[in-house]
Amino acid sequence: MNENNTPVRRRRLLDAGPHQELLDAYGQQLSGTGLSPVSVHIHLGSARHFLAWLVQDGITLDQIGPDIVARFVAHACRCHSSPRPVGQYYINRVDRFVRHLAAGGVVAPFPSVEREPVEPIVAEWLASMARQRGLAPVTIERHGRMLAQILPFIGTDPSRYSPRIIRDGLLEHARTARSVHYPKMTASALRLYLRHLAHRGLASPDLDRAVPTAKSWRLASLPRHLEPDAVERLVASCDPETQGGRRDRAILSLLARLGLRARDVAELRLADIDWHAATIAVCGKGRRTVRLPLPQDVGDALIAWLAGTRPAEPGDVVFLRLLPPFGPINSGVVGGVVRRAIERAGIENPPSRGSHLLRHSAATTMLRGGATLDAIATVLRHRSTETTAHYAKVDVAMLGAVAQDWPADEPVQAPPIAPLGIAWPEGAPC
Repeated sequence: MNENNTPVRRRRLLDAGPHQELLDAYGQQLSGTGLSPVSVHIHLGSARHFLAWLVQDGITLDQIGPDIVARFVAHACRCHSSPRPVGQYYINRVDRFVRHLAAGGVVAPFPSVEREPVEPIVAEWLASMARQRGLAPVTIERHGRMLAQILPFIGTDPSRYSPRIIRDGLLEHARTARSVHYPKMTASALRLYLRHLAHRGLASPDLDRAVPTAKSWRLASLPRHLEPDAVERLVASCDPETQGGRRDRAILSLLARLGLRARDVAELRLADIDWHAATIAVCGKGRRTVRLPLPQDVGDALIAWLAGTRPAEPGDVVFLRLLPPFGPINSGVVGGVVRRAIERAGIENPPSRGSHLLRHSAATTMLRGGATLDAIATVLRHRSTETTAHYAKVDVAMLGAVAQDWPADEPVQAPPIAPLGIAWPEGAPC
């Protein structure tokens, strides 16, 4: 009873029961990975909930498998007095705990997901793109995934391919595609695949011309960019006193000043930076390495990140993750840095929120500064100025300065029709 003579409801706590030793061992393992005490507590809370549910439902450890985890996710939680929502992050933490048990031999190992076998000719094509064209692994994986979507519609025997089979298969795939972008990417992958087959003599030549072209309007829209002051606000939004702020400032400086791609930043290594010559080597698409000048502010941001406290990770990768498991960042982390900076800077309604936004902004700023498309293409490492025109196509501010007002007060009169010099015959029908 409390002071108002009302019964007090005791909080029912989670109890791992006979599995408490497993939970303690898991906590020690998490602490050894470098997770903060708060993160360890959160992970242990999800694992304790799962173990308490096992005890209440009478499920033994030898029964644990993917189906048991799915039952836990779908169960109506009455394990404690205040039910907790089981979101995706919660599920990921439970799955990590169960895989930890499987790695220690406590539960049966999870069955590995078997991928569908790849046709030998498709595997050869994917390997040739990496060897001859120098495509990145993520690009090769995407091409393979797109081709796997169209092969059920056109078949796997190249000798049977014809223009009608190609066109009908792509149209049927477009009707069932899960995204409006898939037909265009699938057509691009199929076009490359058909050229490889023709080169090997396995299919008729010029079948790639039978692949329909997706409807698009080149250079129909203005480049998506931020104004220079907004870019400066993005860079200034990073706190130089914190570890994450120093790293994010260096990443944003490279994106905004040099127009690098997210993959260029993620794969940057210490050996790529020549401090004496003030240059930086960037290996872009097609494994083409180009040396770019290193601006003073970018170099200062890099030194602040490299000289400050950062995760102790072997290797010469410049940018690392700030949370365990530590290691090199990827393109997704670079995009997340840009998105968080946009929110911190208070930029409303940005044209996009990815790292390419700063690449477009750098190109537009250079165009306004008087640089030609050829010079911008050199900095952005484009082989054709047509590609550069997508990034920096027109100086909108300059056009606004020279545009004239429409004479709204003057009526518009149609010009008189000049006589043809031939009389219209009387009674002739119009």
